[in-house]
Amino acid sequence: MYQDMKKLYWWPNMKADIATYVRKCLTYAKLPKSPQGYDTIWVIVDKLTKPAIFAPIRETDPLEKLAKLYLKEVVARHGIPVLIICERDPRFASRFWRTLQKALGTSLDMSMAYHPETDGQSEKTIQTLEDMLRACVIDLGKGWVNHLPLVEFSYNNSYHASIKAAPFEALYGRKCRSPVC
Repeated sequence: MYQDMKKLYWWPNMKADIATYVRKCLTYAKLPKSPQGYDTIWVIVDKLTKPAIFAPIRETDPLEKLAKLYLKEVVARHGIPVLIICERDPRFASRFWRTLQKALGTSLDMSMAYHPETDGQSEKTIQTLEDMLRACVIDLGKGWVNHLPLVEFSYNNSYHASIKAAPFEALYGRKCRSPVC
């Protein structure tokens, strides 16, 4: 947030003020079920260039539906990953998911149970997503799913200190064409 704000504004102690503001955001609450029945967000992150895909799903969606979504959102757009680190959701530990990844030639590593830091990048992305959605959930209630594409756009076009660029810029080698980027 600071990297984006400093392009347009400046005041004494700006960085500290922004950090304090972000820390004082409302606490995370479970997402309200959308009119479409979505209650969860599947977060998929590229570890190299950091772009994220935020896909609304239902906690009860079967793996076959998630596999189709994965093929559409990841494989069709970005190619087949070399390695995937998954949480230990039973759907991703299933024989079907392992067989699919093996057929695609993708290595599958499961993050350790009760140790989400194994997949720290995804955990950080999820925390950022939660921070970004707080205002949307307050203002939009059950309409959060309609704004998820704009939240994803904003995330992927925000500066990341670890890569010294926005994920969009790191992925495509150019800045995003947008009136606010």
